[in-house]
Order: sequence, then C-alpha cells, then structure tokens
Amino acid sequence: MKKIHCAERPDWKQTAESLGFLFHTIDDEPYWDESAYYQFTLAQIENDLEDPTTELHEMCMDLVDRVVHSEELLDRLSIPAPYYDMIRTSWLEGHPHLYGRMDFSYSGNGPAKLLELNYDTPTSLYEAAAFQWGWLEQCIERGMLPRHADQFNSIDTKLHQAFAELQLKRPFYFASMKDSVEDKGTTDYLRLIAEKVGIESRHIDIEDIGLTAEGCFVDLEDRWIPHLFKLHAWEFIFHEPFGAAIAESDTQFFEPAWKSILSNKGALPLLWELHKGHPNLLAAHLDPNPASAVPKGWVRKPYFSREGANIELQTAEGLIVKEGGPYTDAPFILQEFAPLPKFDDSYTLIGSWVIGDQAAGIGVREDNSLITKDSSRFLPHLILD
Repeated sequence: MKKIHCAERPDWKQTAESLGFLFHTIDDEPYWDESAYYQFTLAQIENDLEDPTTELHEMCMDLVDRVVHSEELLDRLSIPAPYYDMIRTSWLEGHPHLYGRMDFSYSGNGPAKLLELNYDTPTSLYEAAAFQWGWLEQCIERGMLPRHADQFNSIDTKLHQAFAELQLKRPFYFASMKDSVEDKGTTDYLRLIAEKVGIESRHIDIEDIGLTAEGCFVDLEDRWIPHLFKLHAWEFIFHEPFGAAIAESDTQFFEPAWKSILSNKGALPLLWELHKGHPNLLAAHLDPNPASAVPKGWVRKPYFSREGANIELQTAEGLIVKEGGPYTDAPFILQEFAPLPKFDDSYTLIGSWVIGDQAAGIGVREDNSLITKDSSRFLPHLILD
C-alpha cells in the first residue's frame, strides 16, 4: 500500500459538474482529491480487505438474527421497545437490502481492523462507485497510468444487479433532506441505477413525505409511496412522529428496519463478545462511565454518532483527540484504539463496500486528524503489482 502523488486531470472539475458530482469541493476545501492515489497489490486487496469484508458481513448477518430473537439485546442497543416487532418482522420476512460500508484501519501490513459499520445510510457512494472508476479509465486513456492498472470496484455493477433482482413494478421513491447536496447526490445516483434497470423512480425530499389519515405515506400529489429509499437514519425515525406509522403503512423501506441493528455502534461490543480475538475485530465494550477520561489506548464513541461527531480518543502516548457534536445523550462504547496509518501529513481510512451480500470495492478517505469526518478528503485507488 503506497500513496503516489500524481498530476490531476486539468478538466476534472468540469467533468465532475457535468456528471452531477456537485460536492467535489466543500467549504472551498477539496473533497475529491486526485493529486495523489493509493496503490495496492492484488494480494492486499483480496486477502486483507475483500475476504475479511465478506467474512465480517456474514458475522453481521448472524448477529442480526441473534438480536431480533432477544429483547435483552435489542434493549442493549437502546432501540425503543415499540419498534422491536417491526425490526424483527423485517428480518424474518427477508426484507431486501441494498448496500452498506465497513470502515477499516489498514496500513498494508497486518489484518485490517474494523472501526465501524455504516449499514443504514452510508454516503461517499457515488465517488467510490463511479467517479473514481471514471478517473481510472480516463487516466489510462490519457497515458497518465499504466494500461494494466486496475481497481477493486464492482460497486456500480453490483448495484445494477441488486436493483434488477428487486423486480419492482411500482414507483420507487428516493428521499433525502432538502439542504444536503451530498445526500441528494447519493440518492440521485441510486435513482439513476434504478431507472436503468427499468424501475420507475422519483425523487422526494424527506420533509415533503405526507401521511394520510388512513396511515399511507404519500408524495406532494397525494400519490401512495409503495417503495421508499430514505437517506435518513432509523435512529432518527424511531423518535419522530411518523415513525409509529411505518409498520402498518404498506410502504417498503430501504434500507430495511433490521439495518438499525448494524448502524448502531453498540453492535461492535456484541461482535467482539461473539468473536473475541478475531483478527479483524477490536476489543469493545459498553462504557460504564462516559463522563470520565478516556483511558489510554481507547476510543469513546456514542451509539448513534455520525461523521466523527462526539468521538474522543487517547493514544497510548497520551495524545487526546476529540470532536464535538450533538450526540451527547446516547450510551457510549469504548473501543480499542487502532491508529489510522499516516501518509505524508494525513491519516488514511479504508471504506469497504458491501452490495447486497457481496464485497464490492473500496473508497479511501484522508484527514489531518485521527478522526475521519464528513469533510475528509476522498482519494482514488488502484491495484498494481
């Protein structure tokens, strides 16, 4: 695993904007960064990332099955009791799922360590699936990269397969919050794939979804929403007024309610309890005293933190790093600290994508901090032996 500095395509911004990738720059700082790329060997990809992703996903599916059959475990995850049956039903009836992402600390040597599961509303999808693939193809065409360079990236292909397998005959709505360009970009990308496989697809803002007196979710024209991809986390929905109507609504939700188990950082201690000592897992347990100082060599994470918010860590040397945020009232876990590798002045994180039940590709993020955030840069990668 190497970081290779390289020339940027002179027209990459125009290319991004022509494709609808409008969040390539955030607050005047680069989000998409092709001034360098990460190079992996095929063995690193297959043995250290792809195979562990597949195995960990199977372990996660086993965990969901255990949790839905245990009110004690559902309670440990701080899931509200009125939603137990809905979550259980969504799993036992096999409600289909589309995608998820695992975040790893990986330096190119030794096993990748699972930091988090993002299995409900993961973003950075379009740039991983499509834009970095376009970067590879165009750079090869222009002679900027060797012709035998490859990429661990079948995300787009597998998404097409996943949507086709749904065999939906009624309109599929894709919903995101009005004020998020990134979320809209993610749902637009997924909506385009659905259209390509023959599914009638529509966008709707989360705020514009209505609920009739009869308990049906409808759009602004009072049309029933039969299928809904919502880029809106289940942990929010559980505490919102319309959440109670979902179970009886006859709307099929993507991602399904059982994904709320895996988008919860409380799942990490459960995985550790079931598979203690697994080379890709980090020790983790419920934090009994979240008001105390974080012990050396550990990371404190709220169950429902997003984009690095409210995470605090202390390195073995005593360096304390923390991020503020709104997630102050949820339970916390303590997870063994696995430092992100440092390349130049940046810390690097690997996001490994799962489409359906298959490992499908990676995205690489960089930040000047040990805590990766929404604004952390996205760099392309390639495979070259």
